[in-house]
Amino acid sequence: MNPNSSKYLTVTAINRYLKDQFDRNEHLRTVFLKGEISNFKGHSTGHLYFSLKDENSKINAIMFSRNASKLKFTPMDGTKVLVVGRISVYEATGSYQIYVEEMQEDGIGNLYIAFEKLKQDLAKEGLFDPQHKKPIPKYPTRIGIVTAPTGAAIKDILSTIKRRYPLCETILFPSLVQGEYAAPDIVRNIKRASSYDLDVLIVGRGGGSIEDLWAFNEEMVARAIYDCEIPVISAVGHEIDFTIADFVADLRAPTPTGAAEIAVPNVIDLEKYLNQLNIRLKESILKKIRYQKLVLESYKNSFVVKSPMILFDNKRQALDLLTNNLQETMKRYLENYQKRLQEYRNHFLLKNPNVLYESKKELLEQDKKKLSRAILLKIEQEKKTFMHTIQKLELVNPLGILKRGYAVTYQEEKVIRSVKELQVGESIQVRLYEGKVDAKIMGLEEK
Repeated sequence: MNPNSSKYLTVTAINRYLKDQFDRNEHLRTVFLKGEISNFKGHSTGHLYFSLKDENSKINAIMFSRNASKLKFTPMDGTKVLVVGRISVYEATGSYQIYVEEMQEDGIGNLYIAFEKLKQDLAKEGLFDPQHKKPIPKYPTRIGIVTAPTGAAIKDILSTIKRRYPLCETILFPSLVQGEYAAPDIVRNIKRASSYDLDVLIVGRGGGSIEDLWAFNEEMVARAIYDCEIPVISAVGHEIDFTIADFVADLRAPTPTGAAEIAVPNVIDLEKYLNQLNIRLKESILKKIRYQKLVLESYKNSFVVKSPMILFDNKRQALDLLTNNLQETMKRYLENYQKRLQEYRNHFLLKNPNVLYESKKELLEQDKKKLSRAILLKIEQEKKTFMHTIQKLELVNPLGILKRGYAVTYQEEKVIRSVKELQVGESIQVRLYEGKVDAKIMGLEEK
C-alpha cells in the first residue's frame, strides 16, 4: 500500500466539494441567461432536459416538472429563450448545469406581456363587450378588404367570395400588414373604407410569428375597428392565432378564407333554399285555393243563399224581440222615476218646511244651554284651583310668618341668624309685620 495514498481524494469527494462551493456562491444562486435550446428531451415525469447555447458555448439545463408545468409555450430545439435559475454541480457526473425555475421565449415574452396588458385595459373600457358588436348582414352587396395587395390572404378571400357569392362586389384597400408603419396604414385604410357604401369590412392578413402579426395588436388599430360604423370581421393569421383585433371586431374568423366564408352566403345553398321556398310557396298557394274552394262550396250550399228570406225573417224576429225588451225596460224605468217623484212630493219637508227649521232651532237652544253649563262648570273648577294655589303660596310667604308675631333682624341689609354675629353696642334693624325698628345691642346671651 502506498504510504502517501491518504493525501488523494475520491472523485465523489471532489465533486461534492465543488457542488458545495457552487451552492455557497451567492452569484450562482439566481442567474439570468439567454440562449438557444438544443438537445431537448421531455421526460415522462414532466422534467425537461436540454442545453442552452450561443455562438461559442453551451451549458446543460434541467427544468423540473413543478416549474415546467407553468410554461406558456412548447419548448423545442432552436427556440430562443430567457431563463432564470441557479448553477450547481451534479455529483454523479461532475458536470455543472443550470436548474431552470422560469423560462420564456426571447423577444416574445415582452410582446406577450404588452399584449395581455392592452387586452385587460381595453376590456375594462368595454371595447370587447358583446353589446357593442354589430350583426353581419346575411346578403351583402359590397365588401371591403383591408389587407396586403399581394400574398395568399387576398387571393384566398377573393377566390372564396367569387366562388360562393359572385353577386357581391369587393373593394380592396391595399395596406401594410407588417412592420413599423403597418398599424398607422391599417388605421388609415379602415377610416378610408368608412367613406364607402360597404356592408362588411374584412381586416386581416395571413399567418406568421407574433412579431409579424403585431400590427393587429396595436391600440390604434383596435380603436379604429371599434369606431368603425361598418361591421368588421377580423381575419388575422391561423386558427390558433389571437390578436387584439379579434377581440374588438364584430366577428372573428379563424383564417382569411374563413372570413370570406362568414361574410357571404354560398350561392349553391341559396339556390337550394330558393327552390325550397318555391316549392313551399306553390304548396301554400294550392292549399289556399283548395280551402277557398271549400269555403265557396259551403256558401253555395248554405240555406241562406238558397232561401235568403229565412235570414231576413230571423233578423226581423230578433229586432221585434229587442224592440219589446227596450219598451219594457223604458216603461219600468219611467214607472220607478214617477214613483220616486211622488214620494218626494208627499214628503213632510215639502209640505211644511218650517218643521225642519223648528227642529234645528230647538237643537241649537239645547246646545247653547249645554255650552253655558260647561263654561260655568269650567270657571268654578279654575276658581277652586286658583284659590288652592293662593293658599299654598300663603304658607310659604314670609309676611305670613311675620303676621303671626315673628320678626327678622338685619344688620346692614344682612339677615342675622345667631348672636355670634353681633357685638354689644352695634346697631341693628328689626323687621316686623307692620314697620321697622332701629335698635342698639345692650347685651348678648347665648342659649
